[in-house]
Amino acid sequence: MSKLFDIMLNRRILRIKAFKVLYSCQENPDLTLKEALSSLEASCEATRDLYLYMLAIIPALTGEAARRIEAARGKFNPTEEDLHPNCKFVENGISALLSNDPDFERLIQKKKFSWSQNDAFLHTLYENLKTRPYYQEYMAREGRSLQEDAALWKRIFAEEFEDDESLAAILEDLSIHWADDLAYALGTCIRSLEELGRSGRWKYPELYQSDSRDFVRALLSASYGRFSELYTLVAASVPQWDRERLFTTDIILIAMGVTEAETFPEIPVKVTINEYVEISKYYSTPKSRSFVNGLLDRLIKDRMQQGIINKSV
Repeated sequence: MSKLFDIMLNRRILRIKAFKVLYSCQENPDLTLKEALSSLEASCEATRDLYLYMLAIIPALTGEAARRIEAARGKFNPTEEDLHPNCKFVENGISALLSNDPDFERLIQKKKFSWSQNDAFLHTLYENLKTRPYYQEYMAREGRSLQEDAALWKRIFAEEFEDDESLAAILEDLSIHWADDLAYALGTCIRSLEELGRSGRWKYPELYQSDSRDFVRALLSASYGRFSELYTLVAASVPQWDRERLFTTDIILIAMGVTEAETFPEIPVKVTINEYVEISKYYSTPKSRSFVNGLLDRLIKDRMQQGIINKSV
């Protein structure tokens, strides 16, 4: 299996998680570095938990469809279609693979993940699914293959979940860490489905790639320890701005960018700046992109000229 499918968290999402923890530290000044690092670790593991929970909807939704078929067969006056239903979806190979995978089942049981309390959501999801042209086309095609089953589930994960308010409410109730991670977890599910369709095997993804855990912990630790110093540096760089008008999110992103440039000489400056500008698009104000880009670029260049930042690339 390629590395693409082995790793859960890339450096983009790790930066975002460190940013969120650092923001929490500013909202709660009593939060210690040890507590901040513990929160970071919990947030990272929660993304993989969400991935598992969403994969578990495959056997759950398949089971919902099977129950519907059995209920229809048991009607007082069943139709011909009730008695001889199209069982292609109910017998899809992806659900069978996951249900029979001992590692997957062990993890689901260990985490105590279940969709059984959300039968109303499953009912609505299945009803909506039956109206989708791509589902109807799948059901109408003769023959079966694992690749075709995987393609169907990929389409379901790509189109049915991300903007579903009912699902968002379910996830919010289950974990405070899951609110912003759904899109990323769904993308990882889709990659796993691609691999399942090819190889017929599921593998629990590694959480970090090589030294990524060390990277994000060092980034958070350094940013935490120097935030007051870097806040003063940022404020002094824009004397025309009242400190009260400086957005905390922007300050954190700039502080993290400067810290990353100083702490990791192997990461190109362009990469660092681009990463924090991208994060600002989603977690700050509409004007933050240009503000973060311009000030971070200037501060890093100034500190390179002073010899504080030394880059190997």
